[in-house]
Amino acid sequence: MFMDYHFLFEIAVILLSTKVLGILTKRFALPQVVGALLAGLLLGPAMLGVLQETTLMDQLAELGVIVLMFNAGLETDLGELKRSGKAAFVIALIGVLVPIGGGFALAYFFNQPGVIESDATTPVFLQNMFIGVILTATSVSISVETLKELGKLKTRSGNAILGAAIIDDVLGIIALTIISSMADSSVSIWMVLLQILGFFVFVAVAGFLFYKFYIHWVVKAEKGMHRHVIIAFVFCLLMSYIAEVAFGVADITGAFCAGVIISMTQRSQYLNSKFDVLSYAYLSPLFFASIGLKVVLPEMSTTILLFAVLLVLWAVVSKVVGCGLGAKLCRYSNQDALRIGVGMISRGEVALIVANNGIAAGLMKEEFFGPVVLMVIATTILTPVLLKLVYRGKEHDYSDLQESELVNAYEDAAAFDLASQALLEDHENLKQSARKK
Repeated sequence: MFMDYHFLFEIAVILLSTKVLGILTKRFALPQVVGALLAGLLLGPAMLGVLQETTLMDQLAELGVIVLMFNAGLETDLGELKRSGKAAFVIALIGVLVPIGGGFALAYFFNQPGVIESDATTPVFLQNMFIGVILTATSVSISVETLKELGKLKTRSGNAILGAAIIDDVLGIIALTIISSMADSSVSIWMVLLQILGFFVFVAVAGFLFYKFYIHWVVKAEKGMHRHVIIAFVFCLLMSYIAEVAFGVADITGAFCAGVIISMTQRSQYLNSKFDVLSYAYLSPLFFASIGLKVVLPEMSTTILLFAVLLVLWAVVSKVVGCGLGAKLCRYSNQDALRIGVGMISRGEVALIVANNGIAAGLMKEEFFGPVVLMVIATTILTPVLLKLVYRGKEHDYSDLQESELVNAYEDAAAFDLASQALLEDHENLKQSARKK
């Protein structure tokens, strides 16, 4: 049987283009994810038409999104979230409810015959709710990097942004799980809730057993650190499979839960560093490029462009209002409430993951995908700019700096990466010195 090796060329082109454009966007102080999206748009049907969607590309992209959500789970510290108090939870909760409500209203107006024709297979109510769900999650990394650059990550408002962003990702995953499970119209709402409850009971039991197994067998091993990575990845894939097949829950929910379980072990930082490499070098570029490949700009009518503009506006306003209101209820100053709201604007990769899953489940029409991608790009660009504006004039004001274990965890992870790189450089220098002798 003859094998078509063209996929090797396609993967090479995607990896090279995403890296080149990622470097270019980084020069403008923008996340590299924007470059990866632009690579997909440039090479896909929207512009040059060099690459097309294929089954293999879709499967690799799905694996990429599973690893991304697994990483998100690894970075989630349940203990610190509990200790962050009610403030982060209240900010996150209102910051989820307001976007969902407004997103539903916006979709209700546009998602109807004579305005934008639907090709989604699920009830219109669920389709409209799903647009709201897309707007819930905040991209933690973009806000954190900007705050670190400004020296404001350890401020009271910085702590609140970090804690609330992590919590609203969790709330967004729960909302996605509920909506996705309701996509099958033949299944009652009570059956859906029972499936979700059953899944989380399974997660609790499986998580406990795996944790005990991992601690007693893998973690105690003095050698063979690579086995930790293999066992963790197998657990991630199995949890994703069981979630989708056995409980009708999105596979990314299973991956996220697997990451949270492993985050409680002693080797989570080491594992996170390994999966970061896998994701950064290979899987993430393929996923984000595949997102760009799905967008067909010439098919975006005036109505769809109007929807895109309103979606971007609501994406910005809903977080500023919702999270700002939550911050005010928790007795933050007006200035800090505004900063917290602005810090929660960026949607990033999580919104793309949710949207991608929605299309596969028949929860969102293809026509809405272009506006969602544009919304993600716009909020990703706007967040660093707006954060710098709301913190303007306070560059050297350290009066509200606070100690935070959650912030320290992020800084420790960054330090771990730097230390690993330094060790590799030292090792290489020693090898070169030995050769010269």
